[in-house]
Amino acid sequence: MTSQQDLLDTLALVARALGNGHRLALLERLAQAEASVDTLASTTDLTVGNASQHLQQLRRAGLVTASRSGKQMIYRLTDERIVLLMGLLRQVAETNLAEMERLVGRLFADDDAQGALEAVSRRELLAKLQGGQVALLDVRPEEEYAAGHLPEAINIPLAQLEAMLDRLPRDKEIIAYCRGPYCALSHEAVQRLHQLGYRVRRFEEGYPEWKAAGLPVMR
Repeated sequence: MTSQQDLLDTLALVARALGNGHRLALLERLAQAEASVDTLASTTDLTVGNASQHLQQLRRAGLVTASRSGKQMIYRLTDERIVLLMGLLRQVAETNLAEMERLVGRLFADDDAQGALEAVSRRELLAKLQGGQVALLDVRPEEEYAAGHLPEAINIPLAQLEAMLDRLPRDKEIIAYCRGPYCALSHEAVQRLHQLGYRVRRFEEGYPEWKAAGLPVMR
C-alpha cells in the first residue's frame, strides 16, 4: 500500500536532480530553447559525456524530455513551471543564505554607485514598453533569440556589440536582457554601452521568466 513516505521519496527524486549546479545550468539553457547535447555541453562548459550524464538524471526526474533528430538527441524542458521552480529556489536562497547574498553582490559589484545601472523590474519594464519609452536589446546568441524573444527586441550578441551600434537608437533608453537574473551577458553589455554614453539599464530577470509569467513573446 502506498504511504506518504513513498510519495515524499518520489518527490525527492526531483529535488536530487536539482541539487547540482551543472544541472541547473543545463535547465537555464533549455529555458531559452531546445538544444542538442553538443550545444548544451558547449554552453555550460561541460564535456559531452558529462552533459549527457546530467541530462539523463534530469530526464529520470521528469524535468526534461528528449527526441532524436538524425544522429542528435534534442532536449527540451518538459514543463514551463520548471522556470518558476528555479525562480523560487533563487528567491529562497537570496533571502535566507548570506553566502548567496554575498555572491550576487560580487557578481554585480561594478554596478554604478549612483544607480544608473540599477536593474529594471518586470513591472517597470512593462510600464516603459507600454509608454514606448525604451528599446529592448537581446544579447543572447542568435539561435536563442530565434527560438523566442521579448516583443520588438533587437538582437545583438555581446561579441558583436561594438560592431553593430548603429542598430541602437540614441533617443531612447535601452534595456538589455539575456538568459536570466544571473546572466552576465546583459550586465557586461550595459557596462559597455554606459561607457559609450548610452542611456542603458538591464532587466533584472530574463527571457524565460518573462515567458513563464505569461507575458507576450515573439519568434
